[in-house]
Parts: sequence; C-alpha cells; structure tokens
Amino acid sequence: MNSRTTEAVDRAPGDQELRQLLAGLTAVRDGDFGTRLPSDGEGLLGDIATVFNGMVDQLSVFTSEVTRVAREVGTEGTLGGQAEVPGVSGTWADLTDSVNAMAGNLTTQVRDIAQVATAVAKGDLSQKIDVPARGEILQLKETVNTMVDQLSSFAAEVTRVAREVGSEGRLGGQAQVPGVGGVWRDLTDSVNFMAGNLTSQVRNVAQVTTAVAQGDLSQKITVDARGEILELKNTINTMVDQLSGFADEVTRVAREVGT
Repeated sequence: MNSRTTEAVDRAPGDQELRQLLAGLTAVRDGDFGTRLPSDGEGLLGDIATVFNGMVDQLSVFTSEVTRVAREVGTEGTLGGQAEVPGVSGTWADLTDSVNAMAGNLTTQVRDIAQVATAVAKGDLSQKIDVPARGEILQLKETVNTMVDQLSSFAAEVTRVAREVGSEGRLGGQAQVPGVGGVWRDLTDSVNFMAGNLTSQVRNVAQVTTAVAQGDLSQKITVDARGEILELKNTINTMVDQLSGFADEVTRVAREVGT
C-alpha cells in the first residue's frame, strides 16, 4: 500500500465530514430518516457512512412497518398484521417482537369477542370468550360472558314458563332471572305479568265452570280480562245467568205443578 492510499484510509474526518455526520444524527434525532451520508468515502469515513446509512435504513423500515401495523389494526380495523423488519437485532428486534405480540394478542382477543358476539346475534348462547386477557380487555371479556350467562338464563326461564303454561297447562310458573337489569328485567317482568294474568284468568274460569258442573250457579267470573279472554268471560257469565234462570223456572214450574 503506497503512502497516498494509507493517507486516504487513515485520514481523520475533517470539519465538513463531521458537519455532515452531525446533520445526519440531528435529523435522526428529530425523526427524519431521509438523510444519508455520502457513500463514496474511503476508510473510516466510508465505514461511518455505511453504518450510519444502514442504521437509518433499518429505522426507516422499522418505523414504516410499525406505522403500517398500527394503522391497519388501530384505524382500518384490519387484524392479523405483523411488522416485518428484516436484519434488525437487539433492541430493534425486541421492539418489533413487542409490536407483533401486541398486534397478535389484540387480533386474537378481538376475533374471539367478535365470534361470541356473532353467535349471540344468531341466537347461539353456548359460546364464551376464553382468550387470555388483562386490563380493560379482561373487563370486556367478563362483561360479555356475564351478558351471555344472563341471556342464556333469561331464554331458559322464558322457555320454561312458556312450556309449562302453554304446552303442559301448568299454571303459576314465574321466570326467575337473578341479576338482570334494564330491558332484560323489563322483559322478565312482562313475561311474569303475562303468565300471572293468564294463571288468574284460567283459574277463575276453571273455578266457575267447575261450580257449574257441580250444580252451583251462584258464581261468576270476576277476574279482569281483555280481548278473547273477556269474550270468554262474558260468554260463561251469560251462560251461568241463563242456566240460573232456567233452573229457577224449572224449579218454579215443578213446585207449582207438583205441590
């Protein structure tokens, strides 16, 4: 190696090169990854430029990938994205892994929640959110699972009361759905009110018709009723009046003729 080459290789960076390096470092500090050092330098200057430019390239790719994943997951709602930053190591690899772990966890959690919510919307109350979660996601998981439990209990109780009253003819049943509130409480109360009214009406009708069958024409249906139940009430009460009048007349004639 001649003296001129040795001088080029070993020459310390001059003021201009140091200013370029300072400008590049300042740009990176300020988040500008568009700055590059001249790559035509030799020796130490060339090595510095190569390392600096490679670092900026990796930071640029890292930033671009993290931004892409954040935009896809956080803004566009596109789940499943992963940052791909080839060649990084150390802290940058750890940061990439952390971002991917966050995106992966969020994807799994949101998809599990969506699966259960979709099942509920389709009337399937057998599914629960079982993905591991913490913090607010855990609170959401517990809230949704509690909702599913309450809906399942509500559906089971309403079905039971409807079957007992409507199919089996067993009156007096009431839906028991502990812990519900709001609309679900109102629906439970409405079902119980309906079952209670129907029980009172049918039992009063049965009481009067049983009395008639036993020859007791002194009773009338007095329970409040509307619609077709009211028509049935009026019909039976009219029938009782007519039977009572008929019985009175037959008794009178029999007494007059026989006595």
